[in-house]
Parts: sequence; structure tokens; C-alpha cells
Amino acid sequence: MHYGGDYNPEQWPEEVWPDDVIRMQEAGVTMVSLGIFSWARIQPAEGVFDWGWLDRIIDLLHAGGIAVDLATATASPPPWATTAYPEMLPQLADGTILWPGSRQAFAPSSPVYRRLASELVTALVERYKDHPAVVMWHVNNEYGCHVNYDYSDNARDAFRVWLRGRYGSIDALNAAWGTAFWSQIYTDFDQIVPPRSMPYSPNPASVLDFKRFTSDTLLELFLMEKAIIRGAGATQPVTTNFMGAFPPADYWRWAAEMDVISDDSYPDPNDPESFRASAFARDLMRSFKPDTPWILMEQASNALNWRPTNAPKAPGQMAAISMQAVARGADGILFFQWRQSKRGSEKFHSAMLPHAGTRTRTWREITGLGAELAALPPLPAGSRDARVALVFDWQNWWAIENRDHPIALDYPALVQRWYAAMHALHIQVDIVHPGSDLSGYRVVVAPELYLLDEAGAANLRAFAEGGGHLLVTAFSDVVDEHDAFRDGGFLTQLGSTLGVWIEDFGALVPPAGGASSGDSAGATGHGPASSHGPGQVYSPFELDGVTVQGTLLAEEVHADDADVLAAYTSGRRAGDAAFTRRSAGAGTAYYLGTIPDAAGARTVIRHVLDAAGVAPVLSDLPERVEAVRRGDVLVVINHGATATIDLPAGELLAGERREAGPVTLEPFDYLLLRLDQEATPA
Repeated sequence: MHYGGDYNPEQWPEEVWPDDVIRMQEAGVTMVSLGIFSWARIQPAEGVFDWGWLDRIIDLLHAGGIAVDLATATASPPPWATTAYPEMLPQLADGTILWPGSRQAFAPSSPVYRRLASELVTALVERYKDHPAVVMWHVNNEYGCHVNYDYSDNARDAFRVWLRGRYGSIDALNAAWGTAFWSQIYTDFDQIVPPRSMPYSPNPASVLDFKRFTSDTLLELFLMEKAIIRGAGATQPVTTNFMGAFPPADYWRWAAEMDVISDDSYPDPNDPESFRASAFARDLMRSFKPDTPWILMEQASNALNWRPTNAPKAPGQMAAISMQAVARGADGILFFQWRQSKRGSEKFHSAMLPHAGTRTRTWREITGLGAELAALPPLPAGSRDARVALVFDWQNWWAIENRDHPIALDYPALVQRWYAAMHALHIQVDIVHPGSDLSGYRVVVAPELYLLDEAGAANLRAFAEGGGHLLVTAFSDVVDEHDAFRDGGFLTQLGSTLGVWIEDFGALVPPAGGASSGDSAGATGHGPASSHGPGQVYSPFELDGVTVQGTLLAEEVHADDADVLAAYTSGRRAGDAAFTRRSAGAGTAYYLGTIPDAAGARTVIRHVLDAAGVAPVLSDLPERVEAVRRGDVLVVINHGATATIDLPAGELLAGERREAGPVTLEPFDYLLLRLDQEATPA
């Protein structure tokens, strides 16, 4: 179990370094990420390298028993580079140049940036590939974080090359993009520019392809550096830090190229429900490579600096959130950063060693967690412990967030609403994409799968017809991979399995307090506008004796050979099907023609889970107590008030045996229990 954080010794006098190593040993640190923003220190001028300081700190760490995740330092070019080559700077859609003075001031497709980065990485790897301290390579840092999309001439030229490779001919591109609309027909690839600022709505297919191009371009940078590392003969694992569900990069494609998945996660202590969002991110990371433990590369030891208000973590909360990552497959818990900065934009960002030093609560909690992690035995990878899969797809995300739809939908927030519903019911969930291997799951939930390609649709159909329970929700199977309608209307690929067809999407007024993503302010069903006619906010229906509030969409669903489980009770769709079920082969296919609020999502998913025979990890738990299986290890974390729960028999990983019975957990308490072999799987 790795433990540590980003270490930036170049920010400190060299006489501080030995003290850092001593304090790291006290805290139980086993590994630090070194050199992430060190390009300017390593290479003070083009062709000139200063290795002395880096040699000394790596040797010092190694002598202290601390391993190094060595960064390639390419995340932020130094001022000499952007001064000599201003053409490498990125641009916004309106042509604004993003100047140096911050970080990530480079265009990902810039040939100059790529040349300079390659020269740096080549020299770095040649020097340190055989150093015994270096146990992993950390390529760049948070790709695309601050420059989500670059619209510069570098991007223009590279986008044209990418499009030629994708379509082969300009006629094929015109057909895919539907350029006959609005006189957009191209006669040469050189006429195409990125979707920069324009008079009105851009071509949605071009925007979708530009987002694909951006993700591919960022991935090219990672692969460029990884190839240099491997070409030099370095054998250590290679990673780069993800950022949860991050829009510009399709991490499903990236994950296949990563030796180890790593992630940066900063849940907001001001949000009492943030532990569910962080659980989603941890399950996403685990799901990318379910047989390989991952690393929580960055988190905060206490307060942040970059939100409008930055609350401290409550006593015990840092350890509880860290253990949440361990429960969901992490074999490394790291922080940004080791020693809190004295200067710069992140000087108010907490660190493992705060400004006030070792007399702080933060330091006590850091050293306590380090000791706990060091005492843990090896843990199973936790592969495929869940019986429920939740579909989350970047291609769909990029398409659904285009403008000019029946209603604006916040896709990741809506997916996480379903996740939160299952999390509150203590159901373990894997995250999948439409083409994932779905064998072994009893339930697959596919929310708002607007863009669905043929392979994904076939996979979902096969899951249901093979005996699974498939839940598809509103605004799904609408367009193909080019964001174009298929012949025959909507649900053209899944409709026969679901037994329904869609005539109209029936947009509603977003509930008060948020557009498409927030849970309705009127959870009781009484919104700011009437429930019928113009201004309709809710479209309610009854399921299992509970009123479910449909929001955002109330589709006109026609049941061909599906059973109507629930019909709308009021509004313009009163009496029409809201929730249907059809026997599909050996399985069951459900369709929900609306988007329920948070309480409604729980009602709907409980109905499906009960029908599929999916049980919670533990029964009769308070809502804010989290129970997770990692192989034969049960992890229970209390994110709420003091709670007494019943646990099965097993051996606590702290060492002692415990029989089945009640245990009391204080706020942010947790325990790890290796279950007896006869324990029921999740």
C-alpha cells in the first residue's frame, strides 16, 4: 500500500530536504511523486540540463527508504520555451491566446511543444531509468485540465490530418456531418477549421468529432512519452493522473494504455453528499482495470484553495474518504502535496505537512492514517464484486451536451443520480461503457444513452435476452455515432427489445433550484409551476405505492408488446405509459420515459433490483453508512452520525476475531473485516 504525495523540493532551500525525509518517515510515507512541475529547474535553457539537485534529492529519498514516482515534468513549459516559440501557445475559440504565467501553456498538437517535451523526457529517462528509487513514471499531469480544448492553428492543422484519417475523403466527411444543411459543404479538408466562435449554432457532428480529436490528441502525448520511456529500456509502470469523470478525455480509451490507473479527487466538505460523488469516482477508476489495483494520486489533507468557499475536512473525514478509495480497489493513497507551499497560487491549499507543522490535527491524522495503511495485509484486487453495472460513456456525453436539444441535460450528474440511488441502498456498482463485457451482472442501468452505436446496442440487447435485467431511461438510442437520426425514428435499435416506441420527448420545465442536474426542490411533488399544461415541471406516476416525480422529459411512449408498470397520473401525458417492462428472451427489459428526481430514482431502481434478486452488501444500514466488498474484505465507513449496525462474523484486519453482532461506529469511523468463507457475496 503506497502512501505519500506530490513533493516539490525545488520550492524549498536544500537544507530543508533532510528534514522532509525525516518527517516523511514519521508519517509512514512510502512514495512521493517528484518533478511534476520541474521543467524550468531541470532545463534552464534549450539544450541545457541541470541534474545535480535532482540527483541529490532522489538519492536522499532512496537512502530514507522512500520510493519515487518520477514525473516527466512536461506539464508546464518554462518561460524560455514559450518566449522562443510563442506559436506553441494555445488559443480559445474566440482567438484569445493563453499566455504563460500559470501552467499548461501549450497547445497539445504543437510540433514545437512535442519536440521540446520529447527531448526533455529522453534525457530524463536515460538518466534515471535504472535508479533503484524510481518505481513508477508519472507522465505529464492532469492532461487537459486547464486547456480543455485548443483552437489554435496547431489544432486546425492537426484536426485536418485527423479527419483525413477518419473519413478518407471529403465526400465521406460531408455525408457524416450532414453539411448540405446551411450551405456547409466542403470541397477540401483545408477548408475545415475547429469549431471556433461563429455567428450561431455550430454543426453538432463537427463539434463531436473535435471532441474526439481532442481526446485522441491528448492521448497521443501520453503515448509519445510512454514510447520514449519504453524505448529507453525503462520497465517501471507508467501512469498519468486522471480527474474522475473529466469531460475532454475519453478515459475508457485511455485506460487500455495505462499500466496503472491513477486519479485526483477533491470532494467538497461543504457538500454532505460529496461522499457519494467520490464513491462514484473510485468505482469508475476501479472499473477501468478491474483486475489491477489503482492509485489515489491526489487528494487534500484538509481545506482547498480554489473553490469560492473552502471548508476544512471534519476530524476523521480525511481518513474515511481515503479508506473509501481503499475499499474500492486503491493500493495507493497520496496527496497534493507533501509540504504546504509558501508562495504561489496554491499556498492556501492544505498539505500533509502544514505551515503550522507537526502540532496540527492535520499532521496527527496524516501520521495516523500512514500507520493504519502500513499495518494492512495485502488486499484482493476486488475485480467484478458487483452484480449491477451502470453505463457511462464519453462519446454519448460529448453528443448529449451539444446545444439545440429538447432540453439541456447534465449527463454525468444524471448518471450519478442513479449511482447515488444505488449507493444509498447499499448496492455495489461497477461502471461500464456500452461495449463492456456484461456477463456476470444481473442488472445493467443505461441512463440517457442518447448516442448509441450498433455494437453497444447489440451488447445491451444480448445482455437482456441472455437473462439480465436491463433498465433504459429517457432520451436513449436517439442518434448514431455521427449525431444523426437513424431511419425509423427513435429507439430504432433497442425498441424491439424494450417493446416500445417513442413519438415525442415531451420536454418539461426544469425544477426550481437547478436546470437539468439538480434534484428537484419540490421532492414532495409540488413545484413552482402547475403539473399540467404549459410550464409543466413534474410528470408524476405511481410505482409500488409510491409517487415518483418525473422531471425534465415526459416522453410519449407507445407500448407495443411491453407491460405498462406505471402510467402518468397528471399533466399532458396523464394516462400514458411512464414505466414499462418486457420479457426479452431469458431476461427483462425496462423502459422509463422520464427522468426521476433523487427519491424517484431510488423507488425505480429498488423495483428493478428486487425483481432481479440483487441484495445490498449489508442490510438494515443507516443511509450514510457505506458498505463495500473488496473480494473477501468488507469495508464499512460511517459518513453520518453515530450508528450501531449488525456485522457478520470475520477477522478484523486490525488483527482480532469478531463474531457476528452489533458494532457502534462514531462519525467517520470505519472498519475492515475479512469475511468468513460462507459469507454471502455482494
